[in-house]
Amino acid sequence: MRFPLFPWTRRRVLRFALFVGVTGVLAGQVRANEGVSADAIVIGQTLSLKEGRDPYGTAVMDGIRLKLDAVNRAGGVHGRKLVLRTLDDQGKAALAEDNARTLVERDKAFVLFGTLEGGPSTAVLKVARSLGVPLFGPMAGSPDFREVYDPLVVPVRAEHKDEFRKMMQHAKTSGFTRLAFFRADSPTGEKHVSNVRTLSRELGMSVVADLPFRGEVSDAALQAVAARILDSGAQMVMNHGSPDVYVRLFQALQRLAPHVRVYAVNSGISQIVERLGPGAAGMVFATITPPPGSLKHPVIRTFRAEFDRRYPGGVATYASLEGYLTAWALTEALERTGPSLTRRRFIDGLRDAEIDLAGLVLRYTPQRRAGLSFVELATVDTDGRLRY
Repeated sequence: MRFPLFPWTRRRVLRFALFVGVTGVLAGQVRANEGVSADAIVIGQTLSLKEGRDPYGTAVMDGIRLKLDAVNRAGGVHGRKLVLRTLDDQGKAALAEDNARTLVERDKAFVLFGTLEGGPSTAVLKVARSLGVPLFGPMAGSPDFREVYDPLVVPVRAEHKDEFRKMMQHAKTSGFTRLAFFRADSPTGEKHVSNVRTLSRELGMSVVADLPFRGEVSDAALQAVAARILDSGAQMVMNHGSPDVYVRLFQALQRLAPHVRVYAVNSGISQIVERLGPGAAGMVFATITPPPGSLKHPVIRTFRAEFDRRYPGGVATYASLEGYLTAWALTEALERTGPSLTRRRFIDGLRDAEIDLAGLVLRYTPQRRAGLSFVELATVDTDGRLRY
């Protein structure tokens, strides 16, 4: 008997991937339940703190601790306290991978959580998949967390592609059609530039300079990158990740090509603006949360009530807000799983779910783990302040 041949369309491929992913989980690829006792749930986290010298990572941790401590004071989740084990990966992918294995195998983490930036987060994703442990709330906009459905991966924030689109639409309305893209020289960076090229075709723009970088970059190398941007005729430049390196590129551009408009993804917004002061005037940022200084949105009122009580006189930042929201989403996901907590129940409970964080809604379906879709823009004024 001969069977008809069906073309492998994108939809068929995605459906097949979904089938394989879900049946794989149901067949027992989820690691045996660990990290849950009668009175505690162990949460494993690796991110860049650099022993307290990374202002972005430490601000994220302020927000995470703020939420988890509040939940624990209220009795935890179904009577279990949330125990956070945090290791410092210093922003290095290899160390993040080692940390993730340690958190699961030594500390018996129930879930991996709250990684930071694309390279380390992607390294932790590899461990999560190999050990059958959920990865919840990677704070990175990489396509790796969304392009293929994976029941083990639960993003919270919007992806970089949505940020790129928002920034490019703004640039187009300003008359800019020629862009430069500063990105990591990595497989993830290649996916990002592919998305940017796709968006540029949709919007009638062109990528005139693809600018990959690897690891630590010298000032001389960044000066050469600025010269390439000038020579390319780019009217705008945008990035993904690496706020520290991007600050230094911005400073090089100010000296060599101050007419080029600089756009940036959300990573380290408040820290970049504080570091540059009025020198950041004209920068445009994509934001993946409402502004932490505005009380118009219910989620900010909730966040600020706790933040101002815990850190009187402190400055709420986008980073601390993202940490808070990511931890809040985790507690809601654990709550909806119920008292009989296992990894399989946790994963199954998020296959088709909506989680409402005071008006910010995370959406998960069997076809796509979207998380939040919120993306807006903020511009730095001449006085060095963010305007929304």
